[in-house]
Amino acid sequence: MFKELDPLLHSQLRLAVVSLLVGLDEAEFVYLKEKTKASAGNLSLQIDKLSAAGYIKVKKGFKGKYTVTICKITPKGLKAFEDYVASIKRYIKID
Repeated sequence: MFKELDPLLHSQLRLAVVSLLVGLDEAEFVYLKEKTKASAGNLSLQIDKLSAAGYIKVKKGFKGKYTVTICKITPKGLKAFEDYVASIKRYIKID
């Protein structure tokens, strides 16, 4: 029996954000925007959804005179990502 894919991670942009964060200690909003090629508004919305679910932690601060938003994956987010990848592997029969 196949496990249902996490609908929160099944979104292309949210999956891209989490995938990027898995390999990093943390990432600035600008970096995520550049890598995903998403609009600022859409990326912000998806980050809010991931944060509300507890998959990422968001810190806001300043870098010089400019505001900066920093995202970091949480243990819950890492577990959700690992489960998602495992489910995909089962769907395509990769062991």
